[in-house]
Amino acid sequence: MPESERESEPANAARSKAGDESAGRSAYEAENRPEHAPAYEPEHAPACQPGAASGPGGAGDTDDQESAADRRRRRAQFLRELNEAKELRDRVQPRRAKVARLRQAMRMRTFRW
Repeated sequence: MPESERESEPANAARSKAGDESAGRSAYEAENRPEHAPAYEPEHAPACQPGAASGPGGAGDTDDQESAADRRRRRAQFLRELNEAKELRDRVQPRRAKVARLRQAMRMRTFRW
């Protein structure tokens, strides 16, 4: 068997497994694509219940305050983790951090007040 045929065998085998895949997709994408896309389900979706008292003096006031406090707590945790990730990136990629500092300095220098 010639070299060119031997090299193309795995790709041909993957294409035959993919069956109805479009020609534009790679063999890797065809073999590793999920059978169905998962539905979007937000983890912290607001609980909207029709008929719940949301006006002043309603029973939903304490729930709103707790959910607002919970939202603020989750947001603070997220911002802490984001800041920690940025610091880690700056530590492990000093060249990128230096370039970012220089860009920011240039922006501040050229900004017109």
